[in-house]
Amino acid sequence: MKFGRLERREAPKPMGEINMTPLIDVMLVLLVIFIIAAPLMGSALKLDLPKSDAASPAPGASFIALSITPEGEYVLGEDKLDAKAMRERLAQLAQRQPDAELRLSADQSVPYGKVAQLIGWAQKAGLNRIAFVAENGEPADGTGPDKGVTPPPKR
Repeated sequence: MKFGRLERREAPKPMGEINMTPLIDVMLVLLVIFIIAAPLMGSALKLDLPKSDAASPAPGASFIALSITPEGEYVLGEDKLDAKAMRERLAQLAQRQPDAELRLSADQSVPYGKVAQLIGWAQKAGLNRIAFVAENGEPADGTGPDKGVTPPPKR
């Protein structure tokens, strides 16, 4: 007559393998995130825009994004162009969209002459609605319309 088990069995051995399914799931999710985010990171344009309390975009149906990088390169939308190609593209855009607004983003370190030259090209092409892009907020050095501004020297 048997009343119970008297034989000895071995204790279960610890599992020596990693379950790969959750790891693969996490890696696939990260891959999808990087695939979506990579084009956005590459197209970001690093500009140190001037600051203004009145900086807010005007509502408009169509606009053309134009930027000047700190190195002095012209960027129309996502395309980097030289001076000649920029003038040609502005003329083409003016023919297609004569009432479009040109939104100009220029880094603070870009010389004023380069910005003025670009405005001249746009006006010559027929784009007369030009908006300057700035960041919201007071300038870091505290200069504003009446603060920290030195009058021009008298002659």
